[in-house]
Amino acid sequence: MLSYYFYRFGQFIALVLPLRLVYLIAVLLADLHYLFAFRDRRLVKANLKIIFPEKENRLLRKTSRMVFRNFAKYLVDFFRFEKLNRSYIDKNIKLKNLHYFDQALASGKGVIVLTAHLGNWELGGVVLAQLGYPFWAVALSHKNTKVNGFFVAQRARKGVNVIAMGKAIRSCISEIRNNHMVALVGDRDFTEKGIVIDFFNKPTHFPEGPAALSLMTGAAIVPGFMLRNPDDSFTLSIEKPVEFKPTGDKGKDLVNLVKAYKEIFEDYIRSYPDQWYVFRRFWAK
Repeated sequence: MLSYYFYRFGQFIALVLPLRLVYLIAVLLADLHYLFAFRDRRLVKANLKIIFPEKENRLLRKTSRMVFRNFAKYLVDFFRFEKLNRSYIDKNIKLKNLHYFDQALASGKGVIVLTAHLGNWELGGVVLAQLGYPFWAVALSHKNTKVNGFFVAQRARKGVNVIAMGKAIRSCISEIRNNHMVALVGDRDFTEKGIVIDFFNKPTHFPEGPAALSLMTGAAIVPGFMLRNPDDSFTLSIEKPVEFKPTGDKGKDLVNLVKAYKEIFEDYIRSYPDQWYVFRRFWAK
């Protein structure tokens, strides 16, 4: 229950104060959390070490601190969804390669929007919904019903339709067959039952959902990432659809399709490591 009131208080502050001031407060709190969150700090740095084994500890610590700061700003942006409109999008968000979505929707087979816990994926979904795209997102439900309701309402008031993860498969197939866009965050497996593949040259569990949905429905997988710029504006960067031809061997096709798009994740995470928000042990070994 305490977390619910924390989120509501954070939303109140984010809405009543100027954005720059709220960002400043968020950074100060993030620095404080960084100092005392020994476990989170250690795990973030350990994950970064796997991505950049050649980097000195000093640089890894600097990047780790920026992970905490950028995640705090991510929460500020989430709290301020009420203020987001087309004017804000035109002023603060650069849109790159939206035509890949348009082309995929024109095929009539729906679109699987693939993203990662990178940048501000929540903002990316809201922007697409505000631009008029038929947008659904699969989201993990929070254990606290009030907190979950808060998060669902924040998304829904800006046009993002939420599919709870536990009921995702049937709903996703239905929306895809209606030629809608279904977004999944595909870099983290919450069950530890996903496909084990090498990620940055070390084995880890990857969720098979995006690949399985694509193979079942024929929908294109179109990767997209909402990335924070140094001036706190954003770039919504869309990649071309993942190229893959099924062989008919379902097991091999599933693994090979996941491997095809995990390389895109690797490229983006290498480029924006301070915006990859994974505060836990990520690799399987």
